[in-house]
Amino acid sequence: NKPKLSMKESMKVLISSKYVRDLATLVVAYGISINLVEVTWKSKLKAQFPSPNEYSSFMGDFSTATGIATFTMMLLGRIIFQRFGWGVAAMITPTVLLVTGVGFFSLILFGQPLTPLLATWGMTPLLAAVYVGALQNIFSKSAKYSLFDPCKEMAYIPLDGDMKLKGKAAIDVVCNPLGKSGGALIQQFLILIFGSLANSTPYLGGILLVIVLAWLGAARSLDKQFSSLAKEDLRKEMSKEKVETAAPKEPESATDVLVEQSNGTENSPSDSSPAQ
Repeated sequence: NKPKLSMKESMKVLISSKYVRDLATLVVAYGISINLVEVTWKSKLKAQFPSPNEYSSFMGDFSTATGIATFTMMLLGRIIFQRFGWGVAAMITPTVLLVTGVGFFSLILFGQPLTPLLATWGMTPLLAAVYVGALQNIFSKSAKYSLFDPCKEMAYIPLDGDMKLKGKAAIDVVCNPLGKSGGALIQQFLILIFGSLANSTPYLGGILLVIVLAWLGAARSLDKQFSSLAKEDLRKEMSKEKVETAAPKEPESATDVLVEQSNGTENSPSDSSPAQ
């Protein structure tokens, strides 16, 4: 059972362990990034499709694409873990969010010079931003179940029993709520300062960039720690297996000697009986 930690105790656990801090950074960064991107994207989506019917039609296609992408990523996730390991799997989600985030905010902020080029493809900068944001949200939602959640749960494995329980409890108490509400708090703060979400968009893009870079740094650091701890656990298991395989040989040899002695004592009376 997970221990119930207070906010103060949870903060102590996070401060005491660099490993748990890096893992907490992953959880908080994912929650804030998804919130920042999704709210900004939906505001541009409503601007592109003001009609309720068009908006509903697009969201229906979006849900279908998300389901297909999630199923595909669930199949590919296992292959990624087997071939490339935990570190690559942990860095795929923030890397894709970084690339698509740069494209999404660039089209919103600097899309006017690209208008002639996009017009040849039958798109406007706003429509292109909506499509790039849709790809970003589709991948982020599908990657949560196929890559992010498995990476997070696997990261607890090398920890000892006490730190594993306390670290998981601390992340549940502090980081999960902070990740879910942090993005909304940042948006509300910027709206109060700049007056609207549209005016806050450049600053949201900068904050997203900082958060995703911190996410990548924490993933790299956690990968090094995860690999070293996993190697130590593997060495311990191998040493235990050697001890367990070597230990039963001594009793077997001792029982063989006892069996031979017992056979000798049983045969001795029969050998002496003909002499009588």
